[in-house]
Amino acid sequence: MPHRIRLLLAVALFSALAVSAAAAQEAGADATWTSLKPDVFGERAIRDDSPLIQLTAPVRAEDAALVPISVEVALPAGDTRTVKKLTLIVDENPAPVAATFTFGGERHDLTLGTRLRVNSYSYIRAIAELSDGELHMGERFVKASGGCSAPAMKDEEAALKSIGQMKLRLVKDGQMGDATKANRVSQLQLMIRHPNYSGLQMDQITRLYIPAKFVDAIEVKQGDELVFSMEGGISLSEDPAIQFSYEPSGKEIHVDAADTDGRRFEGELKPAG
Repeated sequence: MPHRIRLLLAVALFSALAVSAAAAQEAGADATWTSLKPDVFGERAIRDDSPLIQLTAPVRAEDAALVPISVEVALPAGDTRTVKKLTLIVDENPAPVAATFTFGGERHDLTLGTRLRVNSYSYIRAIAELSDGELHMGERFVKASGGCSAPAMKDEEAALKSIGQMKLRLVKDGQMGDATKANRVSQLQLMIRHPNYSGLQMDQITRLYIPAKFVDAIEVKQGDELVFSMEGGISLSEDPAIQFSYEPSGKEIHVDAADTDGRRFEGELKPAG
């Protein structure tokens, strides 16, 4: 057999084995979810093939500490239920529940995006809770590792100088713009400067682990109306960024946030309209 043909067959065999191994790893990854689910949702039924929720995430992450995900939840026309909560879970992370969002108003559809840390090959899950108590799940298997222990992008002194600073920007056609002109645009991006230390990162100088310190609460209101509140954990990335849909009313948007050290941060913005 010519050498070229043997080489092609060897490459094909290797590729087939790699695909098979990856598929087996992905299939076996459900074992973690089976043991995790009762701790988060008890014995409640979760529909995992729901057309109501779509989760988008990369198959292979470019940066395990900054994995972008987006979630869309849309109820069909005539459905009188509303979306009340959204829980983000990274199965294989040390603290799997990344964040839980609670929504105000009568939300029949919503979009939400953020960046997560992924510590090893894992399913990422988004579970929406409707007003009647039903749970609907979207899931994606993501290949990434080391996200929770990756070194912080800034040293601690630099990070603490800007901690709590906020930016609120509108999103239009995938581009960022001036949020004061958001009277007809229904998506905003909120970013909070914060190192969001996971407790698993090592100080590169002292070689000691940096204590966990992260944003664990956010509340966004439009006037007196709640847009969403969030309870967060160590799986949210450094400098948490949340892109969210809302119904613009022209009223002032106010953001309150807090971290695990008891710091409180706030910001506000008056959209046009």
